[in-house]
Amino acid sequence: MAQNYGNNRGWGNQQRQEASRITISTNDVRLKDIPPNLFSDIAKEKAATVHAAGEGKKNKSTQLRRFYDELVMWFEKVHFERTPKDRQAKYEEVAPFIQMLVAKAAYAKGREHVDECFETLFSYLISQINDAESLRNAKLFMEAFMGFYKAQE
Repeated sequence: MAQNYGNNRGWGNQQRQEASRITISTNDVRLKDIPPNLFSDIAKEKAATVHAAGEGKKNKSTQLRRFYDELVMWFEKVHFERTPKDRQAKYEEVAPFIQMLVAKAAYAKGREHVDECFETLFSYLISQINDAESLRNAKLFMEAFMGFYKAQE
């Protein structure tokens, strides 16, 4: 049986279908009562999944870095405050803008810059941010994730 590589019936289509079937589980990514291996094994596994799902066309590290950089920017705005009370007040002031990162991830997915796995992971991570401490943990998770992701390349 001959393979036809020039249309949608060849190996290339099969590989695209397999990559599109990759899903990501987020139940182990917790910003409260964090698992001891959140910044190691879990971040590494999520980076490998997102990398595999991107097929080399989506989820480029420069695109993912933009999401990380914006999260770091909000973290710095909040954690620049001296006291925990001031940090929490600042967090409450900027919380809507942090939550807007979910919309930015959806937009990037719509533009095919990121895939569903990254959007799912990042949106889930952002949805858990509800105070200055969870913002810190989200930033640390993304820092570990980006390190492992870059190692995948």
